[in-house]
Amino acid sequence: MAEHGAHLTTASSDERPSIFEVLAQDSLMSAVKPALQHAVKILADSNPSRYGVLWRRFDEIYALLDLLLQHHFLSRSSASFSENFYGLKRVLASDPARPAHLGLRRKQHLRSLLLLALLPYLRAKMEKVLARHRDEDDFSIRLPQSLAQKMYRAFMVAYPFVSMAWDGWVFCQQLLYVFGRTRTHSPLLWMAGVKLAHLTAHDIRSMDLKPSSPTGISLSVAEKTQRILSSVVGGVAVSLSTSLSLGVFFLQFLEWWYSSENQSTVKSLTTLPTPPPPVHLDDQAAVAVHSKLCPLCRKVRANDTALSTSGFVFCYRCIFMYVKTNHRCPLTGYPSGVQHLIKIYSPEG
Repeated sequence: MAEHGAHLTTASSDERPSIFEVLAQDSLMSAVKPALQHAVKILADSNPSRYGVLWRRFDEIYALLDLLLQHHFLSRSSASFSENFYGLKRVLASDPARPAHLGLRRKQHLRSLLLLALLPYLRAKMEKVLARHRDEDDFSIRLPQSLAQKMYRAFMVAYPFVSMAWDGWVFCQQLLYVFGRTRTHSPLLWMAGVKLAHLTAHDIRSMDLKPSSPTGISLSVAEKTQRILSSVVGGVAVSLSTSLSLGVFFLQFLEWWYSSENQSTVKSLTTLPTPPPPVHLDDQAAVAVHSKLCPLCRKVRANDTALSTSGFVFCYRCIFMYVKTNHRCPLTGYPSGVQHLIKIYSPEG
């Protein structure tokens, strides 16, 4: 993970990350969900009876996995998955000197967990409902049947304006963060009562040395069950973290591979060159190439046959014997075989 990499030399635990770091970690999780959704859609299309439920309940399944993943990293390193990936941590706005291995306080932990996993799920569901009702023309002029229907329609009409106001708030917060007028770049961090800082080498050593369970203490059945469940959740979260890290790499690789610049390079490397003219032939042979004469026997072609590797036309007997013996085109020298011979049928024949 990134905490073992570039940020080991960070001097202070409350040093403010740059705007590029915080925006990069924000965009990481927003890129993961569409990729997973596309993979699930491919599975559902290939086998609807087996994987169709994954597609129908994708939002709920993803929200549950996201909840487990974020809970694991918040408990372990006081950061979300994407923040931990970029070597960042969450510190209390009121107590920035609190070490990361001690974790967030329960109140900030729950707030962070809900804002990281629950709020994106609710917003995605609301946008789907809004899009569905737009397609169904649900806002047609009809008399409402109840107060609940009135409130529902009023909310659906007001939701785009609320979303626009939220996006404007986020933009203003990021702009103020660039000029150093606020400690957080996102309203979600402000609501959780935390801010971002770099993960230091001391934090990493403290987390590595943190004991997984106390020794010499007898545990009850409930506590043992809780620890087993915690270990299972931690294992699932680590597996998801590793899979997402590898997935991010392959997504970036595929994005580079299918980019227009790379495709033009690949095309130029894989396209066969145009066959050069047979400059080594004498004038008589050149005339034979552009006439009905066979370039090999210098006679009128019989049973016209083209060699696909070069495009020149010969007598079938001549080119068959030549290619079978020399394994190349007699004019261009391109490697050729009898499987490259193509019989030409004239309209008169």
